[in-house]
Amino acid sequence: MSGAKERIALTSIAASAALTIGKFVAALLSGSLALLSEALHGLIDTAATIMTWLAVRFGDKPADDDHQFGHGKIESIAALVEVGLLIALAAGVAYEGIRRLFGAASDVEASPLAIGVLVVSIIVDFFRARALNKVAKETDSHALEADALHFSTDMWSSAFVIVGLVAVGAGFPQGDALAALVVSMTIAIAAWMLGKRTIDALMDAAPTGAADSVRQAAQSVRGVIEVEQVRTRKVGATLFADVTVAVPRMLPLDKVAQVKSQIVAAVRAEIPGAEMTVTTHPRALDDESLLERVLLIAATRRVPVHHVTVQQIEEHLAVACDIEVDGRMSLEAAHVIASRFEAALRDEFGAQTEVETHIEPLDPHGIRGRDVMEEERASLATAITAAARAHPMLGDIHDVRVRETAKGRVVHFHCLADPKHTVAEVHQVIDAFEHDIRRIDPGIVRVVSHAEPRRGDAARP
Repeated sequence: MSGAKERIALTSIAASAALTIGKFVAALLSGSLALLSEALHGLIDTAATIMTWLAVRFGDKPADDDHQFGHGKIESIAALVEVGLLIALAAGVAYEGIRRLFGAASDVEASPLAIGVLVVSIIVDFFRARALNKVAKETDSHALEADALHFSTDMWSSAFVIVGLVAVGAGFPQGDALAALVVSMTIAIAAWMLGKRTIDALMDAAPTGAADSVRQAAQSVRGVIEVEQVRTRKVGATLFADVTVAVPRMLPLDKVAQVKSQIVAAVRAEIPGAEMTVTTHPRALDDESLLERVLLIAATRRVPVHHVTVQQIEEHLAVACDIEVDGRMSLEAAHVIASRFEAALRDEFGAQTEVETHIEPLDPHGIRGRDVMEEERASLATAITAAARAHPMLGDIHDVRVRETAKGRVVHFHCLADPKHTVAEVHQVIDAFEHDIRRIDPGIVRVVSHAEPRRGDAARP
């Protein structure tokens, strides 16, 4: 797209220069102040189009270490210089027009050449303005937009000059000076409109409607509770948006990253090429359970917990759980972790919360082991099946595996249980059964059991 911007800018230079030369020749031959002001206006436009070409050429350079948001601002700077030139020209033309209007009238000849040059200028200005506007909208270029505005004002200015020359030819000698004043007003209005937009861009004014579009796109993403803040600004053709959203604090970090990516995709679907910075704030939901809140604190502090018990004791809570730490850690270091975790729970539930933690050793690197000989495994499986008869709720002991480790034997098995019983009831029976298994072989240090409902259509994992 940068090639299209450069080509249209170069074409504008050629068109502006040709029209300016024609207007100067016609102004010198006719003596028209209005036409001379148009020629001077054209001369400034030619200089402006050269600046536009340079601006779009350098403005499309990619970001670098010194200009991390790109070089798009150079287009706004070029447009601001054009504003200054237009204001100076408008003031000079207005001064000379007033001087001629209230002083001695100058000889002005409404020659066919002068009018012909102006008619050609109007036609060229019309097509150049339309072409520049088209590319300016496609590329969101301030410099090309300024160029298009110049050609548009030139078109109207030329029309006013024609009216002034016709008035002179009809016997109204002050018509040329009045036309010059109208031209100066037209130039001043164009400078004001362009200047306002350019200054807004340089001061990072939020583009109209951009924040609402970004907000709506972000709010449509699943997992976003609220869009807390949206800030937008334009650098050249690129929209930069900073978005802050609230997400459920129970959301895992990988899901939070996914929400951020979806927000960027949703915004870019509305505003292609937008550069996004998304910040997330965790927020507690009204339907969080007490257990979920305990597990969240444990997860954020990277403290593995189990056997969590939360009780309501009159006016305060009592929280108890087992925490796991590296078994090689000293008791003093482990107690510091437990104490900080307990303090975090009190911060969450209140200073009066009763908190107790039981510290258990954890091997962070896992335990290396090997399967025992098949004869040993089969013998132990038979003993486990026999021990299960003492627990009528359980049956069909299967998938028995026995591993030898440096810390002792680890036994895994599956069993079937009455599906009508609760999880708590089944767990209580299995816990007692695991103690029985340890008595079978004192070398067993860990029993891992998996209970399945006793149904003919029950699927086994």
